[in-house]
Amino acid sequence: QVQVVESGGGSVQAGGSLRLSCAVSGSFWRINAMGWYRQAPGKQRELVADSSSGGITNTADSVKGRFTISRDNAKNTAYLQMNSLKPEDTAVYYCKVAAIPWARDYWGQGTQVTVSS
Repeated sequence: QVQVVESGGGSVQAGGSLRLSCAVSGSFWRINAMGWYRQAPGKQRELVADSSSGGITNTADSVKGRFTISRDNAKNTAYLQMNSLKPEDTAVYYCKVAAIPWARDYWGQGTQVTVSS
């Protein structure tokens, strides 16, 4: 039905930047909400930032001012620009998508981000 593929992860030093991409394909009318989540080893998955179809965004306090979510609706793609990265940002980053007319959310396979001090 819907395929979600993240890319752009990697290893960087503290203070560096990365840009993650989330590409959506498959059978749907349009994409509703898109969000980025992350899960560090031994921790629960947490919201990083999300965006409604109308462009309203919500960003976690822990990354506010450093991370920015954006989306290109024409390309069915969301982005997460991550600046001033810290070692505590190390995690697997996942993209979650809500697509109409489907009643469930779709997740990607995740992309690893590792920040060294």
